[in-house]
Amino acid sequence: MGFCRAGRQHTDAELLAAHVAGDCHAFAELFRRHHRQLYRLARLTSLSREDADDVVQEAMLSAHRSASSFRCDATVGTWLHRIVLNACLDRLRRSQARPTVEFQDVHPVADRTSQVDTAIVVQRALLRLPIQQRAALVAVDMQGYTVAETARLLGVPEGTVKSRCARGRTRLAYLLGYLGAGANAVGAS
Repeated sequence: MGFCRAGRQHTDAELLAAHVAGDCHAFAELFRRHHRQLYRLARLTSLSREDADDVVQEAMLSAHRSASSFRCDATVGTWLHRIVLNACLDRLRRSQARPTVEFQDVHPVADRTSQVDTAIVVQRALLRLPIQQRAALVAVDMQGYTVAETARLLGVPEGTVKSRCARGRTRLAYLLGYLGAGANAVGAS
């Protein structure tokens, strides 16, 4: 019987250590605990659901393989978050190397609530931000990481995170104002 089948709830660090020691169920439990948040991060920083799915899968394979190199200088959750964020950034950089096609809604989302409309507008605006600003904003404003944690995740000074967030928020406010005015103008015509 594996480490994870014992009666008590194990910490993330214990699960990772058990995985490294050979427990075949430990990493699966760790993945179950963090999947929703990691997928949400991937979805917010990816161009499509398919990219987000691929990024989470690639990141978890990387974490699975490199678990023995985990240096307890951060929490396991932060380590996993960093791996997913790096995988997202790598995928975005690769996609920028290829020519892009203007995004077109082939299958528009039904207007069920204003919350859905707002989420779509915000996500589109986020995708128009530079990668570095988007990564900082998502980590701080959407995932709830502190500036210090985000700086460690991104491998940059705290001041850089603050300035990326400030520039990103300013640009996002402009984009959302512009998109909102454009949407009202479209609705009026």
